[in-house]
Amino acid sequence: MRTLSIISCSAVAAAVWLLLPSRAAQAYDPNALWKLVHEQCVPNQLERNDPKPCAEVNLQNGAEQGYAVLKDLHGATQYLLIPTQRIVGIESPELLAPDAANYFADAWNARGFVEKALGHALPIDALSLAVNSKLARTQNQLHIHIDCIRPDVRATLIKLRSGIGDGWAPLAEPVGGHGYWAMRVIGPTLDGHDPFKLLAQGVPGARADMQLHTLAVVGMRFADDAPGFVILQDRADVLHFDFGAGARLQDHDCTLGR
Repeated sequence: MRTLSIISCSAVAAAVWLLLPSRAAQAYDPNALWKLVHEQCVPNQLERNDPKPCAEVNLQNGAEQGYAVLKDLHGATQYLLIPTQRIVGIESPELLAPDAANYFADAWNARGFVEKALGHALPIDALSLAVNSKLARTQNQLHIHIDCIRPDVRATLIKLRSGIGDGWAPLAEPVGGHGYWAMRVIGPTLDGHDPFKLLAQGVPGARADMQLHTLAVVGMRFADDAPGFVILQDRADVLHFDFGAGARLQDHDCTLGR
């Protein structure tokens, strides 16, 4: 399952080559997502009020905190949230600045694109967000995967949720075949809870090697049906063939939605 996120980003990159001015480009371009957003989606939104080829461009808080939402070619329901400023990836220090945009909160608010693709609403525990480590990505522009969660991952998290607390701790058993640390956030949104900052501030050593970490956020119902989230983090370990690909926990066929 580890290759899902890599294939997904590669599929987007392949589509981007067809959309960029240089259609004859043959070499892989790790900046393809950035070029697409910066050279097409944002200008089209500003000049024509049409974000195509993106599904949305939101610049309400300015380009430095804006974002675009793009349909990924892999899967019927997968979307990517991409900042409209240049942010390379999870290791970028801009994400930890006091005034940094909470892109995970924006990505959760954009989950309606997944539901629209399915044609109906989904329970929050069917939806997820993910950012891969530097070792598991193909693009050097931050992008958050928005899609359904794998049924087996959902089942495991529901089983373990009563033991997930407000601070980071290793889960009692693997999730999706890998060991994760987890914490919970109670509330209907991620406003005020930025997973990038929670990782850097709460996991020992994470701030110094953010590029090796991956994050996944899964919607959850807790005691008394309280809405919230399980936030997962893993650190890449290439010796054990773990490249830190949180998007491997997602289901791009959205079995739970069908």
